[in-house]
Amino acid sequence: MADNSFSDGAPSDSSEAAKDASATEKLTDQVMQNPQVLAALQERLDSVSHTPSSYIETLPKAVKRRINALKQLQVKCAHIEAKFYEEVHDLERKYAALYQPLFDKRREFVTGDVEPTDAESEWHSENEEEDKLAGDMKSKVVIAEKDAEAPEEPAPKGIPEFWFTIFRNVDMLSELVQEYDEPILKHLQDIKVKFSDPGQPMSFVLEFHFEPNDYFTNSVLTKTYKMKSEPDKADPFSFEGPEIVDCDGCTIDWKKGKNVTVKTIKKKQKHKGRGTVRTITKQVPNDSFFNFFSPLKASGDGESLLPSQDEDSEFTLASDFEIGHFFRERIVPRAVLYFTGEAIEDDDNFEEGEEGEEEELEGDEEAEEEDDADASLKKEPSQPSECKQQ
Repeated sequence: MADNSFSDGAPSDSSEAAKDASATEKLTDQVMQNPQVLAALQERLDSVSHTPSSYIETLPKAVKRRINALKQLQVKCAHIEAKFYEEVHDLERKYAALYQPLFDKRREFVTGDVEPTDAESEWHSENEEEDKLAGDMKSKVVIAEKDAEAPEEPAPKGIPEFWFTIFRNVDMLSELVQEYDEPILKHLQDIKVKFSDPGQPMSFVLEFHFEPNDYFTNSVLTKTYKMKSEPDKADPFSFEGPEIVDCDGCTIDWKKGKNVTVKTIKKKQKHKGRGTVRTITKQVPNDSFFNFFSPLKASGDGESLLPSQDEDSEFTLASDFEIGHFFRERIVPRAVLYFTGEAIEDDDNFEEGEEGEEEELEGDEEAEEEDDADASLKKEPSQPSECKQQ
C-alpha cells in the first residue's frame, strides 16, 4: 500500500516541477526584456572585459613594443627624480645650518640659561583681550595674596618640562612612554637633527641632549636613520622619493639599578634527578621609550624592508621609521607649537577635514544612486521588485 502511494505521488511531483520551471523561464524572459537589467549586465561585462591588463593583451605586437619603450623612459624619469631628491637633501642640510642658531637660542630660553628681552618675548595673540583681562584678574589675586602675607613662590627657571610636555601631548610619543620613563624625560633639554655630510650616504641623526641625572651617564643619546633615494631594480615604478631603510641606536650607560629597559624576575627551577627546587633571578626586556635607542635591524643590505622577518618585526621597524621621520619633520622644527598644543590642533583639523570630504563624497554617491533608483521607478513601474530579487 505504501508502494502504491509512492507511485501515485510521482506524477504529481513531476507536474509541480514542470510548472515551477515554466514560471522561472517566464520570469527570466520578463527580466531579460527589461532594458535596465540588460544595460546593467552589459556594464558588468564591459568592466570585466575592459580591464587595463586585458586591453593591453589585445593590442598588436608593434604597439606593445612602443609601450615597452615608454616604460624605459619612465624608469629614466625615476632616476632623474632620485637625483632631484638628493639635491633636496643637500638643500635641507644648507638650511639646517641657518635654522640652528635659532634652535640654539630656543634651548637657552627653555633651560633658563638666557632670559629673553622684552622685545623677544612680545607676542600678539588672537585672544589678546582675554589674556589682558586674565592678567588683570591675576594681578588682583597677587595683591590679595600679598595682603594676606602669603609666602612668595620662587619663579621657575626657563620653561620646566618643555620636551617632556611635548611627549605627553603627541599621541605617537606618549604611547611609547611608561610611567617610570617620565622622571628621566624631565631631564631632556634639547633634540637636534643632524644631516649627513656632502658626499656621504643619505642619512640623518636625532640627538637627545640630557642634563646630568641619576639614571645614565650619557649627555647625548643618538639615533641614526639611513636613507635610500634610488628606484628599486625589481620595481622601479614604485619609487616615490627617499625612504628610510635602516637605523642604528646607541649604547646607554645606565647607572647601577637604573636601567628601565629591563626588569628582574625570580624563577623557580626543579632539579630533574634530585627533585630539589632552587630560585634564580634573571633579567628580561621591559617596555620603555628608551628601547627606541636599541632598534630592530633591517635584514639584508637594506634594499627592501625586512624581507625575511615576521610581520610583527616589520610593523615595529616601520613604526620606528615613522617616529624618526616625525621628529625630524615636525617635532624639532615646531617644538613650541607642540608644547602649546597648537600644532596638534592643526593636525586634528586637517584630519577631520579629510574625513569630512570623504563622507561628503560618499553622501553624494548615495544621493546619485537614489536618484537613479527613483528614475527607474518612474520608467518601469512593473519591474523593480523583480530586479531587486535578482
